[in-house]
Amino acid sequence: MVHAYIFPGQGSQFSGMGKNLYDSNPVSKDMFEQANDILGFRISDIMFSGSDEDLKQTNVTQPAVFLHSVIAFKTLPDVKPGMVAGHSLGEFSALVANNVLSFENALMLVSIRAQAMQRACQMNPSTMAAVLALSDEKVEEICAEVMNETGEVVVAANYNCPGQLVISGSVKGIEVACERMKAAGARRALVLPVGGAFHSPLMLPAKEELAAAIDATHFNEPSCPVYQNVVAKAVTDPTAIKHNLIDQLTGAVRWTQSVEAMIADGATHFTEAGPGKVLQGLVMKINKEMIADGVS
Repeated sequence: MVHAYIFPGQGSQFSGMGKNLYDSNPVSKDMFEQANDILGFRISDIMFSGSDEDLKQTNVTQPAVFLHSVIAFKTLPDVKPGMVAGHSLGEFSALVANNVLSFENALMLVSIRAQAMQRACQMNPSTMAAVLALSDEKVEEICAEVMNETGEVVVAANYNCPGQLVISGSVKGIEVACERMKAAGARRALVLPVGGAFHSPLMLPAKEELAAAIDATHFNEPSCPVYQNVVAKAVTDPTAIKHNLIDQLTGAVRWTQSVEAMIADGATHFTEAGPGKVLQGLVMKINKEMIADGVS
């Protein structure tokens, strides 16, 4: 039996997140205070008592979800993951869990990533949409058609589970694509309340900024494989891990394929560390025979 640890991404945040960890564990409290110093503002105050609107700001959301996830993982006794994976932003948490990145370096990279993505969003009006109950192949086909016919950016961005795929692109491109998805039989094609087109070519300016920071950061040999979003397979070479982490900003999150690869490589138990239960639910939709639980 291989125990896999998985880490959520942006969208799992909620007001009050992490306060139970801060109040109940001295090590957690120290990590929150260290994060406040590194970031240069009291993110713990926003997490514990900020509004939902405060937490939706990308430069807050990403370090907040990262912090909650890593600190929740660190409270577990003597954990030695057999494999790890993270959904989008969660990949940074996974790389702390398997000792590739230090907590401090990972937090700095997450902060740089969040700010770079926020700037990229401001440069190009863009968004994302969830498409339900349509095959991956059909979604990909419609995205390609819309791009070819309109010149607008529209790509498959998050392969969350069978029948749930998120697309990403320009506002106009997403609007056209959503109408075509519904006409093709999608149960829903719903524009999401996000600030930009994550995991699409529109994130290229952010990718270039993040690449410079990642290249300048030391990555250790991992203690276990990480199943990275863009390749959906086990990776253990630090240079390859860096490359895939950079490509993730403009590439798709292949979560369905990553979980399937983990199961094929022996995973039988998935534990989600961090806010919410989204990934546990996705694992069960991908393979209902898995054990999936969480720690927050």
